[in-house]
Amino acid sequence: MEFIDPGMLRTELIVEDAIESGDGAGGVVREWVEVATLFAHVEPVRARMRYGADQRQVDITHRITMRHRGDIYRRMRFRRGERVFAIETISDPDETGRYLVCETREAGR
Repeated sequence: MEFIDPGMLRTELIVEDAIESGDGAGGVVREWVEVATLFAHVEPVRARMRYGADQRQVDITHRITMRHRGDIYRRMRFRRGERVFAIETISDPDETGRYLVCETREAGR
């Protein structure tokens, strides 16, 4: 992993976790709740267009780097205003416990 300048961790993100409960009809209702606020470096990685079901869809991925935390899981997501970043992978790239890198997919774009 290349050197991370702590000054790069300047984008404020909200961490959200899903709480699921029954809807009374055999289904599940998912509600997103804020669990933390942190600062990170958000780096666009790829944007590609794909077609499916007669619709054009755009996949946008980002790499989000933050100080190491033990409470970030794949079921969570990051939010910045109306933008939502679903966590796909989490790694400690140099295994020193200093940083976490999350590969994310931006939803709704």
